[in-house]
This record gives sequence, C-alpha cells and structure tokens, in this order.
Amino acid sequence: MNAVETIYPPDRVTLREAGLRDGLQLAKNWPDTAAKSAWIEAEYAAGIRHFEVGSFLPEAKFPQFADVRQVIAATAALPGAHGVALAMNVRGAEAAIASGVPEIACVVSATEAHSTRNARRTMAEALATVREIGALRDAAAHRPLVSVGIAMAFGCSIAGEVAPGAVLRLVEMIAEAGADVIALADTVGFAGPDQVSRLTAASLSLVGDIPLGIHLHDTRGLGLVNASAAIDAGARIVDASIGGLGGCPFAPRATGNIVMEDLAFLCQTKGLETGIDIERLIAVREIVAAAMPGETLHGAMARAGLPTAELAGA
Repeated sequence: MNAVETIYPPDRVTLREAGLRDGLQLAKNWPDTAAKSAWIEAEYAAGIRHFEVGSFLPEAKFPQFADVRQVIAATAALPGAHGVALAMNVRGAEAAIASGVPEIACVVSATEAHSTRNARRTMAEALATVREIGALRDAAAHRPLVSVGIAMAFGCSIAGEVAPGAVLRLVEMIAEAGADVIALADTVGFAGPDQVSRLTAASLSLVGDIPLGIHLHDTRGLGLVNASAAIDAGARIVDASIGGLGGCPFAPRATGNIVMEDLAFLCQTKGLETGIDIERLIAVREIVAAAMPGETLHGAMARAGLPTAELAGA
C-alpha cells in the first residue's frame, strides 16, 4: 500500500467526522479545547479514526477555530487517528504544514458565483491554489495529503443547476493539479440518489487510484439515501457529523451534514465493516450537547436506538 491507501484503504468505507470543522461554522456557541478533545477521544473510543479538526482561517472572523493547533495535537496523540484541517489559501496551508496536520483540505467550487462568494476568487484561481498547496506538500518533511472538495457539485443555491460534465472536467483538472484525495460535495442538499450514483461512478472512471469521497448535506431529507447511492457507486470516504451539525456560511439555506450515527447504522445494514460501536457513538452526543447548549442535534438512531427483539412491532 502507498501512503494514501494506508490512510484510506480502498477495500473499505471510511467514515470521517466533520463536526469539529463543518459542524462549527454556523454554530452560535462551540466547545472549548478541552471539550473538543473529549469529543475526539470519545468518538475514537467508539471506532472513528478520521477527524476534520478545524480550519486555518482568520481568528478574528472564525474564533471557533482559534485552537486548531491544539486540536490537531490532541488527535495526533491517539494511535491511528488521522486529522484533517481546512486551508482556503496558501497562507493557511503554510500554517497547516507548520502544525504537522497529516491532511490539508481545500475547496474548489463548481460555480463561479459560489467561488467568488465563498473564497473571493475565481475557479481558475482556486485551481492554481491547489497546485501551490501541492508544491508546499511536496517540499514538506512530513508530506501531508492534499484533499480537494468540489463544492456545489450537484447544484448551486446561487447559480442554480450545475452540469455534470462541468464537474467531471473539474475532477480531471484537480487530479492533474496533484490532489491526493477528491470529494464531491452536495453543499446545499440539491441531489437525489440517481444523480449521486451517476456522478460518483463517472468521477471514479477519471480519478484512477485517487480515493473519491462524498460530502453530503441533509437539506431536503435525502442525505442518507444519497450516501448509500455513493457507496454503492464506489465512493470510499463519507463525511458526516455527530447529530448532523454543520452548514456552509456562504450557502443560503444550507443545513447540516448527514448524521454520523445514522450513517454508521446504514453501513452496518449494508454489511460494511467500519469498526464503529454505534451505541458508544450515540453516547458521544452527550459531550456535544453539554458543550453546545442550544444547538439542535438530529438523528434517528439517537431517538430509536439499535433494533432489538423487544422493539419489534407487528
């Protein structure tokens, strides 16, 4: 196995906790560093190994990520845990590399309208940034992975419909720019399962050995069925968050990620080995709820629990 395959084995589905990054973008209150560490440790004990730990963004505008370096260190202290931090530009990537985080995530939007609003740059400039970050990776002693998410890949709440062909051209350009991992993001929950299945399969035909992930929002209630479609089509990395926390601050009416606990159960019903103890995962919600009072936590598993004979109905 190469370095990427060691972190994201191609023969299994990896579930990645996005709550500590995407889940905090719109939050009115957020956990302190101790609570974030407790959150990670509890999910780790439940079997989660991949964590989006925060963003390298201006602290004045995004104070919820001011402790990202400490959260990276807390994750690194857990054997086999893998941390991912978002960097929107070269300055952020330089800070991420200095922190030692093993994966740097960046974003390329599928529409010019979202790109200019989300990152204040054109799509061409975003692709150039990916290439620059790739060069920084190549020069870094610990050679972090560079992952690229394609925002608004299934439709844009600003620009409207997004042609699949345009997304596939982006997939090719991102691969050529040197990405180690590529993800398709339904940033505002426009997609249905057939659309997800087709675009996932078509993207996989272009990326070769590059792992393909999926990042879904449950805006219109189809997040989990879309995850199932993506997995069936060959996606091997799926983002989710405890309680469905999350949303993009530059995407009107965006809502949270798919619920990690529900996604873990979906994988169990599909016979996929994730190494996750679902009951212990559900219990992590107590830490998050205590640290983020007033935030709504979603999820069917937390409400209904695992199926048992006692719960069986007519």
